[in-house]
Amino acid sequence: MPITFCMKKKDCVKDTSSRQGRALAKLWEMSEKTDYEHEHEHEHEHEKLERWIIMAFNMLLVFVFRARARARFFRLPLSLAALIAVLISLALLPSAADGFDPMPTFTDVAASAGLDFQHINGDPTVKDYIFETKGGGIGFLDYDNDGWLDIIIAQGSARERLAKNDSPHAELYHNRGNGSFEKVTEKAGITFRGWGMGICTGDYDNDGWVDLLLTYFGPDVLYHNNGNGTFTDLTSKAGVSDPRWSTSAAFGDYDKDGLLDLYVANYLTIDLNHLPDPRCNHRGNPVMCGPRGLVGAPDVLYHNDGNGVFSDVTQKSGAVDRDKLFGLGVLWADFDNDKDFDLLVGNDATPNLLFVNKGDGTFEESGFLSGLAVSADGQEQANMGIDAADYDNDGLLDVYSTHFSMEYNTLYHNQGNLMFEDVTSRSGILNPQLTVSWGTRFVDLNLDGWKDLFHANGHVYPYLIGRNLNETWGQAKTLYLNQKNSTFKDVTVDSGQDLLRPLPSRGVAFGDYDNDGDIDILCATLNGAPQLLRNDRRDHNHWLMFRTVGRKSNRDGIGARITVQTGELRQIWEIKRTVGIYSSSDPRAHFGLAQAAKADSVKIWWPSGKEQEFKDVPADTHYIIDEDEGLKKGY
Repeated sequence: MPITFCMKKKDCVKDTSSRQGRALAKLWEMSEKTDYEHEHEHEHEHEKLERWIIMAFNMLLVFVFRARARARFFRLPLSLAALIAVLISLALLPSAADGFDPMPTFTDVAASAGLDFQHINGDPTVKDYIFETKGGGIGFLDYDNDGWLDIIIAQGSARERLAKNDSPHAELYHNRGNGSFEKVTEKAGITFRGWGMGICTGDYDNDGWVDLLLTYFGPDVLYHNNGNGTFTDLTSKAGVSDPRWSTSAAFGDYDKDGLLDLYVANYLTIDLNHLPDPRCNHRGNPVMCGPRGLVGAPDVLYHNDGNGVFSDVTQKSGAVDRDKLFGLGVLWADFDNDKDFDLLVGNDATPNLLFVNKGDGTFEESGFLSGLAVSADGQEQANMGIDAADYDNDGLLDVYSTHFSMEYNTLYHNQGNLMFEDVTSRSGILNPQLTVSWGTRFVDLNLDGWKDLFHANGHVYPYLIGRNLNETWGQAKTLYLNQKNSTFKDVTVDSGQDLLRPLPSRGVAFGDYDNDGDIDILCATLNGAPQLLRNDRRDHNHWLMFRTVGRKSNRDGIGARITVQTGELRQIWEIKRTVGIYSSSDPRAHFGLAQAAKADSVKIWWPSGKEQEFKDVPADTHYIIDEDEGLKKGY
């Protein structure tokens, strides 16, 4: 019986009637086993490459030996036959075009780019109170509309400086367009001084210039962009000066009136004149207390009234944080594909909240009903950073949430009908977690059309500094590469030494700051310097990026959904700015296309209800999609 050759293993007919056939069948079984991503199994690409070589070589040797024995014209010397087998097997090795994509590599260029920022957050080695361990917001924004992403970094303080009204201010860096940045904070008018926490960006007045909300351990501040490189503090006029300890905030148009509304997550109620007892313990060591045992602070939803003023509609809307949970992460997204925007709030050490938009200006809380409130085993987790995106390209937004050490970061798969399943174990990323994880995002870092997972890590207990324990103060980042089969692989060690630097990281922003078509990563460091991790990818994959300009919809296009089709692969991206924790990212939609030189179709649904479609869109280009004017090249 002749050996059957085929392109896919599942289509093969295995010959087991001979010794050679049985050997070949065994090789297929070995290849099927090694291709399967076992739970908890993480292998390097070079190991896969070695297996491919061995498998291809042995299979071809079987073929050559049998053909040599049966075909007279093929009676070559054994050594020559083996050489032919080797050459053919090398030709059959997988390439980037076959989906065997090299690892993305990241290089920290913050210092050389001119980011001279140093974060302050109390004593670097002593953290008596929980607010000295939080914060670290960071953001990408193009505040001057020159097509290049600028950087804003929240600045903390210290108890002594706060008592003297001598806190520092946030810092704004202008992108020069040549890989370097210039500090322009004072010139831009970003001068409010306080204990800064988070960054939130959005064009709340639809004038075409992105505005800036900074959250604080104390009153928040709203800066209006004047359109000339400067900002004006309009907090009082806008009515968004929440006096509580705010963490993350997000703009989103929940009633689709074309104006961005605002949700602000609040954390704890802290009186600096009556601070909580700092004497708690972690593994027998004295540490600061909280958040459990302390009093939480309720969140707030503001409606944009259209005249530069917001009104508190928390109670009226039903988006009520009734139990005063410890809010850290905020996300607007359409989780049920009904074309309005739901709200997910990640809470520290307490259940998450999912406010489902009922389409009439009100919400229904469905955290437990949806499966997003707690983990699969019903445990409340220390939810820090959150994101939602379609990692398996099935058209539904999935959720990832980062947590504290001795827990696990949770991947929720969207099953449809507002039902989510904790698939962390099945996806291959349920690992014994000794990290404390913060900023995160689903993002395609190697442009293969499948969204990967990134998160930053860093502990909150500085007693770990210099201790020989399995938990550490500074921690490496984590990068999981999407394996295109609903599993992920940890490739951090293969993605550059700068990802492995042990740092107490916090907020993370994602964006293409150098406009080369891949996503770079900006990480805040508690009591330290930020990292600007330039993506130095080694693949030859293609990409597309789109900036949305709403007209009837909000000017940012926040909430618009873009669908890109290349062959049989269909990807979606929902426009947002707030991602992870404390931070704001590049609002442009980003798609990896693998080896496709064009997108067969690009469709967009706008919050106004308008839909547009563009055919045969060339790759490797930045585009603008205007709600009125359509598709054009530009940043």
